[in-house]
Parts: sequence; C-alpha cells; structure tokens
Amino acid sequence: MNEQVPSPPARDSSAETLFPAVRIGPVELARLSRETAVALLLDDVAQQRRRAVAFANAHGLLLAMDDAAYAETLSRFLVLNDGIGAEIGARVLSGTGFPDNLNGTDFVPALLAAAPAGTRVYLLGAHPHVVKKAAATFTARYPAIEICGWRDGYFSPDDEAGIVATINAARPDILLVAMGNPKQEYLIDRLFPRLDAPLALGVGALFDFTAGEVARAPGAMRRFGLEWIFRFLQEPRRLGRRYTSGVARYLWNILWLRLRGGQRPSA
Repeated sequence: MNEQVPSPPARDSSAETLFPAVRIGPVELARLSRETAVALLLDDVAQQRRRAVAFANAHGLLLAMDDAAYAETLSRFLVLNDGIGAEIGARVLSGTGFPDNLNGTDFVPALLAAAPAGTRVYLLGAHPHVVKKAAATFTARYPAIEICGWRDGYFSPDDEAGIVATINAARPDILLVAMGNPKQEYLIDRLFPRLDAPLALGVGALFDFTAGEVARAPGAMRRFGLEWIFRFLQEPRRLGRRYTSGVARYLWNILWLRLRGGQRPSA
C-alpha cells in the first residue's frame, strides 16, 4: 500500500485564506462548522469578496470522479460537505469526518436567517411557478432580507447575456441557483465572471422544498445525513439508479482510493 499523503488545506482564492480540508477523489472539501461557514460567507458579502459555493454529496462527488471537466469546475468553488456520502468518504480517506452536515437545503436557510437586514437575494432556477412561490416564501420567512428578483431555470445559452444584465441590474448580494448538479455549477462558473454579486451558491432542490413542491425528510434523518433515503422513497423511479448502483460505485471508488493511499487528516 502506498504511503498516505496529508490533505492540503483548501485555498480561498479571493482572500488567500486557508481552510482545513479533505480531498475526496478530485474534489477538495472544506472542513467548516455551520457557524463558521455562515460567518465566512456573510463576511464575504460585507467585504464584497467574490465566492462561488457548491455542496457535494455522494452523487456530486461521483460525477466529479467520472468527469474531469466537472472536477476542474469545482476547483473554482468553495465546496461544502452534504450528507452521509461525503462523511463516509472523509472518514475512510482521512480518518476524520466533518464538524457538521452542511447540506444546502438546511445551510442556505441558516445563511439567510443570519444575514443582516437589507441583504439582497436573487433566485435563479426551477419551474416558473416554483421559483415564484419560493420567492414569496423566503420574503415571508426572512423579512429582514430583500428578494430583489427571480427567474426560472428554463432558458437557452443565447439568453445568458440578458440574464446577467437582469441580475446585475437587481444588485443582489447573494445569488441562489437551483438547477441540480452539475448543471448549476457549470452555469455559475460561466456567469460568475460577468456578475456583480459577490456570492453565488448552487442550491439544488432548495426552491422545490421551500415552495412545498417536495416534502423534506424528518429532522432526525437530516441531522444524520440520511435524507437521501427519504428522497429515494419519494421518487424511486427517478432516483433509483443514483441511490443504488450510483451509491455502490461511489463506495467502491472510496475503497479504491483508500487502498491506493487516500489522505491523512489535514492540519
């Protein structure tokens, strides 16, 4: 067996800050508590530091293992851990898990709840009726923030320049993009250099949950990173392959990485 190599800390390219991190395959995930991550991102907004954020679960990590272009795209994001798959990967490869489960559907509401009054948020993605309802729900749930605009996720590449102009005209502090991965990360990566918003997050099914289109798992399942079981039982036909053969292939890849060296815990 090869000697294990220590995992380097993740680098924040906007502020040259180093985070404790673990590498799972080609993806470097920051080891941050929920409190620290929320404070970090709100400080980014306050200081106008630019950052794109992705949440990596087992499915997203497997996509990056299979697709070098997606892995390379994620290298430009602050990647946070989402669910039991990332936790297993970190523990097997480094011996240490994450301080908290930072799944986006719980983390982003915590971020919005902690945001200072007047924080401007733009929603991009999902079906038209879903994003409209999500915008109304966010407005009612977080009265201190301002939903400064929203746009559904059904458009062509030819529309992207106009979407950038519309978002910039709305002057958001935070852009939430809900299209599922890898589509949302590719879109953020393309648009971010032209956007004025300091913070962009890929939030998956958050708008569907917020709008009440999809039910959330019980709190205990979410705390232990087991929401995927609840989602699988809700949509077995759509998610069956992801949560059966996909999970098996992910775990095999983790085992293979461990046998080939893996990583030790970062300093």
